[in-house]
Amino acid sequence: MRPQDLSRFRTVARPHLHPDGHRVCFDVAQIDLDEDRYLRRVWLWDGEARPFTAGPGDSNARWSPGGSRLAFLRQPGKDPAQLAVMPAEGGEAEIITDFSLGVNGFEWSPGSDRIAVEATTWLSDWAELDDEERARKPRRVEHAVYRFDNQGWRHDRRTQVWLVDPSGGAEPERLTDGEADEIAPVWSPDGTRVALLTVLDDPKRMAPGTDILEVERASGAVTIRHRQGGWSALAYRPDDTLLAVGDVDPMAYPSLSTLWSIEADEPRDRTGHLDRSIWSFLLPPEMARPVWLEDGYLVGWEDSGRLGVVRMDAAGGCEPVIEGDRYVTGFAAAEDGSRIVFTATDPTNPGELYELTAEGERPLTTMNDEFRGSVPMYRPHHLRVTSDGVDIDVWVVLPDGAESVPVLLNIHGGPASQYGFSFFDEFQVYAGAGFGVVACNPRGSSGRGLKFLRAVVGEGWGEVDVADVAAALEGALAAHPRLDAARVGIMGGSYGGFLTAWMTGRDHGFASAVVERALINWESFAGTSDIAPHFSAWYLGAVPPGGRDVLGAVSPSTYADRITTPTLIIHSEEDFRCPIEQAEQLFMTLLRNGVDVSLLRFPGESHELSRSGKPRHRVERFDAILDWHRRYLGPGPESS
Repeated sequence: MRPQDLSRFRTVARPHLHPDGHRVCFDVAQIDLDEDRYLRRVWLWDGEARPFTAGPGDSNARWSPGGSRLAFLRQPGKDPAQLAVMPAEGGEAEIITDFSLGVNGFEWSPGSDRIAVEATTWLSDWAELDDEERARKPRRVEHAVYRFDNQGWRHDRRTQVWLVDPSGGAEPERLTDGEADEIAPVWSPDGTRVALLTVLDDPKRMAPGTDILEVERASGAVTIRHRQGGWSALAYRPDDTLLAVGDVDPMAYPSLSTLWSIEADEPRDRTGHLDRSIWSFLLPPEMARPVWLEDGYLVGWEDSGRLGVVRMDAAGGCEPVIEGDRYVTGFAAAEDGSRIVFTATDPTNPGELYELTAEGERPLTTMNDEFRGSVPMYRPHHLRVTSDGVDIDVWVVLPDGAESVPVLLNIHGGPASQYGFSFFDEFQVYAGAGFGVVACNPRGSSGRGLKFLRAVVGEGWGEVDVADVAAALEGALAAHPRLDAARVGIMGGSYGGFLTAWMTGRDHGFASAVVERALINWESFAGTSDIAPHFSAWYLGAVPPGGRDVLGAVSPSTYADRITTPTLIIHSEEDFRCPIEQAEQLFMTLLRNGVDVSLLRFPGESHELSRSGKPRHRVERFDAILDWHRRYLGPGPESS
């Protein structure tokens, strides 16, 4: 696979089953390199798969509970996305909202007569300004959440919940009169209430977590159901019990994402005994919600690089339903459980739509057959190595042939994330260029339980993870003699960028390094990141100024003068998660010390450059990474 092949495959996600139990709508996205954009359309499967909406920016489709209509988000150009509705049998779609900054999500009412819409609008003193004046006007900020990565500035706008008539015949109505942001609305089974996440009584936005509100549709009466939890999604059980996904204590992060019932006395954890998360933050938030069956419910199951689906019963019993070396990216089911539709990806398949019935499993689409038939795909070799008595999952991706190959040691972000059995364009591109890829899930990663996840909290940060990554590399070299131990490059993004800079300050055995969107200086990060109020407290138990000694002791900037490895630094100029000053500090230190260093800055991009940045930028990023490693590791067999 070459960088330009990013435009040749499709991603498939968000399946939604029609009330008739047969038809399925789902999202399909593909890159258009010529136009430097993403093409998104809603597809329909009703015995065969075909495009159902015109595009080019349609996504997140949902059938109405009555089954007569389909709603979805439409973003035809550079304007923000709005809500569109069309007949379920097909035909013209009508855009029924006109919110100044667009619609982020929505939820049909059980009676199909209203749609709860999560929409963003300007604050009153910014609403009447034109774009030029908004760009010129000074920004007065008075709370911590004034900007957020991949969302931009937040000081001048609010996201709130509105009730919208799906016929477009009535003006949208604000659900509450609150001043705070509101997200993740869900309807009660009888349609009389809407629950949502917000933040109350915290004008400076320095407290962690979110509050759960329940709002009466008719009267607007508000009930506070829970204060300050680490919640990511809400749901109602068919018996009217309100549920939340996340953790009851926002300061417990990093923690498992589990399912809690929000009861009168105190929340009860319904899936914590599994010691696994039911959702990955890399997936759409709606996938965190359970899918209800007559005799239980379905939830996701994140485990050792996989994401499957399990069936839970009322007593907490768990039965695997969708298993295997793959990553399920969305699922829906008939109420009696007789049919489950799901989208999934595996290391050599960018994704397809599948169904599971009593007769077995079968694919419903062949979206990527042509791509997979014409572009060589490399299946990773999985092994486990022991580090300090702990098993660590490792993946090795090798290009074809028998000759020795240079090695790229990859470290993922998070650290509460995971590599695994999903299609990852980066590993395919690196192997296609002739490199051997080594990747692992060190302690601190998700998918292996709470103790494993929290092993890097406190004294473990920058210690146990380093030991695990080193053990993974050693184990991979021993298991696969084609990997050339004399030609090893190291690379990673975000937390992976931190660990790359941290390790090259300790170990001079790497021949090249790529540090991407990295955390370099904990103290300045704790004042400039969009997650500055809490992240260092979560992982290190320290914040400036009192925690300066702790923060300095685990900052790559403290030891950057020891780095001798040739280093390419990649950073986005609108990265609000790890602001670009982090990259600038490392660049200047290496420049002063005579290290071969280059800083590649991407304008207009966020922390998400490698996943959802402008397509041309993604190709240029790949080209720069490959060029840098070839310069110091020598060419692989495909690039000689």
